[in-house]
Amino acid sequence: MTNALLSVRDLSVAFHQGGSQTLAVDRVSFEIGEGEVLALVGESGSGKSVTANSVLQLLPYPSASHPSGKILFDGRDLLTVSERELRDVRGNDITMIFQEPMTSLNPLHTIEQQVGEILELHQAMTPQAARSRTLELLAEVGIREPEKRLKAYPHELSGGQRQRVMIAMALANRPKLLIADEPTTALDVTVQAQILELLKKLQRDYGMSILFITHDLGIVRRFADRVCVMTKGKIVETGPVEQVFRDPQHDYTRHLLSSEPRGEPPEADPLRAVVMEGRNIRVWFPIKAGFLRRVVDHVKAVDGIDVTLRAGETVGVVGESGSGKTTLGLALARLISSEGRVSFIGSDIGRYSFRQMRPLRDRLQVVFQDPYGSLSPRMSVGEIIAEGLKVHQPRLSSEERDRAVAAALDEVGLDPATRWRYPHEFSGGQRQRIAIARAMVLKPRFVMLDEPTSALDMTVQAQVVDLLRDLQKKHDLAYLFISHDLKVVRALANHVIVMRAGKVMEEGPSQEIFAAPKSDYTRALMDAAFNLRAVEAAAVAQ
Repeated sequence: MTNALLSVRDLSVAFHQGGSQTLAVDRVSFEIGEGEVLALVGESGSGKSVTANSVLQLLPYPSASHPSGKILFDGRDLLTVSERELRDVRGNDITMIFQEPMTSLNPLHTIEQQVGEILELHQAMTPQAARSRTLELLAEVGIREPEKRLKAYPHELSGGQRQRVMIAMALANRPKLLIADEPTTALDVTVQAQILELLKKLQRDYGMSILFITHDLGIVRRFADRVCVMTKGKIVETGPVEQVFRDPQHDYTRHLLSSEPRGEPPEADPLRAVVMEGRNIRVWFPIKAGFLRRVVDHVKAVDGIDVTLRAGETVGVVGESGSGKTTLGLALARLISSEGRVSFIGSDIGRYSFRQMRPLRDRLQVVFQDPYGSLSPRMSVGEIIAEGLKVHQPRLSSEERDRAVAAALDEVGLDPATRWRYPHEFSGGQRQRIAIARAMVLKPRFVMLDEPTSALDMTVQAQVVDLLRDLQKKHDLAYLFISHDLKVVRALANHVIVMRAGKVMEEGPSQEIFAAPKSDYTRALMDAAFNLRAVEAAAVAQ
């Protein structure tokens, strides 16, 4: 490419620990032209983020090194420039957006302080000028009423708003190249569509280039001009997006393209036994104000919802962040207080105390969104899975517990010999299998699955969906499946509830909801998830 803005040539990245060396990136080459969007695609561990971090020298040196390669930006090799020259490039010419804005933003600084700091450092602006420019940037990235957001802290913003703030910070100095590392993975489909359209618009307005890192091939097709497919540290295929999608040449590319969750849930049977039932479930959080902290209003997180879960069937709950999906699940599992009737295997547990609920906990299990956050880093996998057995089946001997742990690991497709290892030694998909094994070892009747696949690669998502389907069939489980990923919901759920602002917008058999959604909101979710009309979907959702 004669007008390449960034040219990565024969780049290798090695990590050193003790006396050993691991090659994470192996002689990778690609170029990004001016005003071009290049997508770097692959599963976790393929080397995508390591390659991107190498551009700005953000790797943990000296434990990381470059055995070979050049990174040419505007004719300069960024691997050989001085630290001072590199600081001039960072934030000015090349900027980066990371996957999780909540961990990238400083929780102790306001939005004005964080955006303004960039302008004051790189452009020597006065605080007044920086404030004015911050307002312009926040408005430019679609933050409504930016004046009211200047004094806000990151935790006071939604996920989509935090990501918009990150984009504003990245664009503050009008960079030539933006590196976006999985910037939409944790977002709802409609918010994801909005962020992608925003990035595309800003890219056109600024004339900048984008290196877009993702594992979501749907995003690549919608957003990028060219794509590089990575696996095991190597680029195995590259070319224009439509060409690669239409006629993939490498086996791994074909594998990625065919890895979308597939299959259908078992046919619903209204005669099956009811495992969990909720009637007029309400969860209202009080809003207090004034010197005496009187209740002046309520946040109606869940407002009068009915739900029935039968053995061997799945109810999918979908909606954007803040719609009340997780709150509904926690209320049914009696992990938070609620109003209304909650019945579990014929018993009204809506008024049960913590002590009364404890004997039922082995049959009511939860699998959370982030397996790394829900697994104790100080316990081995065997200890994590056995913990519930110690509480609910104290009469088991240590040998019996160990056999049960080994059987649970084998059931979720993991080697029982790995039970002596710790969570950080596993991939994201393996950690989620461990979390599922922890729930299944207790032989539950009801399992609440809270976004269990949202942080996983497409291929791993498909594997976890197949695993959940197999376990449900084997143990006759009732699932409450909470997700914003409608492709996964379609593959698993018999019945779907669409929630928004604590209320049910639409519900019914899965096939009917997906084939002919009745509400504008449901259609917006479907468009954003399955079609290329992302802008229309985002507009309707607003």
